[in-house]
Amino acid sequence: MASIGFNAQQIILLVALGASLLTVTRAATVIVGGSENWRYGYNYTEWAANTAPFYFRDTLVFKYENSTPPHSVYLLPNLWSYSTCDFSKAKLLANRTQVKGDGFKFVLNQWRVFYFASGEANDCKEGLMKMAIVPWPRF
Repeated sequence: MASIGFNAQQIILLVALGASLLTVTRAATVIVGGSENWRYGYNYTEWAANTAPFYFRDTLVFKYENSTPPHSVYLLPNLWSYSTCDFSKAKLLANRTQVKGDGFKFVLNQWRVFYFASGEANDCKEGLMKMAIVPWPRF
């Protein structure tokens, strides 16, 4: 009867393959706006389109530098609220002070469209400080 065994090369190959699969399926932490952070005057709709895809269980980090005016983060309930910047049914995720420093973390934990916007002054209505993100499943 033949014995089934693995040599050192096969074991190394299996470990490397397993590690690469873990890397592919691991959730990412994404700084909203990249090096621009969460600030007035940057187009987050464009940033989200260029940064996509986002995946289920990825973490978005909204933050701003101390030298930047503070901005809140709202989750808007639907496309109409997002399009019209209607905050009447929006959920405040992070106030102006919670986004300072290390920032506020939000996990994309549902398969749906997430509509984010700043609730400060006319940030949303000017069309810059808002974005829609749809997380995709990882395979």
